[in-house]
Amino acid sequence: MKLIFLGPPGAGKGTLADLAVEKLKIPHISTGDLFRAAVKEGTALGVKVQGILASGGLVPDELTIALVRERLAAPDARSGWILDGFPRTIPQAEALESFAPADQVVNFEVADDVVVARLSTRRVCRACGKIYNIRSMPPKVAGLCDACGGEVYTRDDDQESAIRTRLETYRRQTEPLIAWYGARGRLVTIDGVGEPSLVLERFDAALAGAR
Repeated sequence: MKLIFLGPPGAGKGTLADLAVEKLKIPHISTGDLFRAAVKEGTALGVKVQGILASGGLVPDELTIALVRERLAAPDARSGWILDGFPRTIPQAEALESFAPADQVVNFEVADDVVVARLSTRRVCRACGKIYNIRSMPPKVAGLCDACGGEVYTRDDDQESAIRTRLETYRRQTEPLIAWYGARGRLVTIDGVGEPSLVLERFDAALAGAR
């Protein structure tokens, strides 16, 4: 199954994707991970991305699309995937339709005040990227990752002012995709508030109802 996860930053898309891949046996693919992997591996695309990020620029659509296209052609993605963080705009969605159209798009609804509360208490492992929340899902040892022992820290974009800016960007650039995919009959919307296990139940029910 080929899935796209939509929703504002902090909607829990990454957490739910990690749970869903265990059941569906398909890879979770995020653009952030793609950028980091390409840079680390030193691919031709990765070199371009590294230069852009180092200068503080935004990775252009054509480069992001090329990275996604390359990743979706990998052997482990043949039976399906979950895309998180792509597409972010209608032009990106139109490009994806040309080479790997999604079967279903899942939109996670979460109010802005919930997003701010979640992200301002989010912590991320600097080494492996594992996500924690100091209120609801803290690491066993404060400041250290359970999985790899790396440093757990607060990202700059998880400060409240940055979160508000990210939400404004999402509403302007990405939220139009909800109507775009809805018009094509491939959108399901679920409540993203609650424990991950509860959101996973809603996700399973929504997919079952859409089939």
